[in-house]
Amino acid sequence: MALLAKAVRQRQNYLINELVRYGYFKTSTGRQLYELSLTELEQVHIQVKSTFGKHLQEGE
Repeated sequence: MALLAKAVRQRQNYLINELVRYGYFKTSTGRQLYELSLTELEQVHIQVKSTFGKHLQEGE
């Protein structure tokens, strides 16, 4: 079980770092990224990258 917890924490750290790279620091409700579950982080990550991609397309 410790191995699973370690893998989850590593994925959370990766997603938090990616979101910070895109300038995303808090949710719209004011929650910090480290307060989010892995599932919530995955959802936010998809949303932020999708929005970034759309803005990138509009700029072309």
